[in-house]
Amino acid sequence: MAGDSRDLHDKPVGELLRELSDQTTTLVKQEIALAKAELSEKGKQAGAGAGMFGGAGLLGFFAFAALTTALIAVLATGMDGWVAALIVAIVYAVIAAVLAMAGRKEFRSAAPLVPEQAIESSKEDVQWAKTQAQSGRT
Repeated sequence: MAGDSRDLHDKPVGELLRELSDQTTTLVKQEIALAKAELSEKGKQAGAGAGMFGGAGLLGFFAFAALTTALIAVLATGMDGWVAALIVAIVYAVIAAVLAMAGRKEFRSAAPLVPEQAIESSKEDVQWAKTQAQSGRT
């Protein structure tokens, strides 16, 4: 492209404007593709976090059900049945807590849900275009 800068002075304005339009269209398409790819990746991370929160909710429900069973067993039979039910409730609660923490970590790693690379690249492209426009005037 370095040789093209000397040829710019020889080209008609209409042809230069057409080339600028073509290059701008290509650039915009590339930036949109980058934004889509970046948002897709962040969406996958958020989806994984949501799945872990769902798992935590399900196991939390099981912990509550087991705890309820333990309380019923305590009242109904004394000491034997409730011990087993309480152990199950504690295990489910621990698993739910681990899943909730992992889901929280996934959500935090996905934030913010904006295409940061595409925005930065677009800013660079605008600056490049400004530079080209200024050098074309001289």
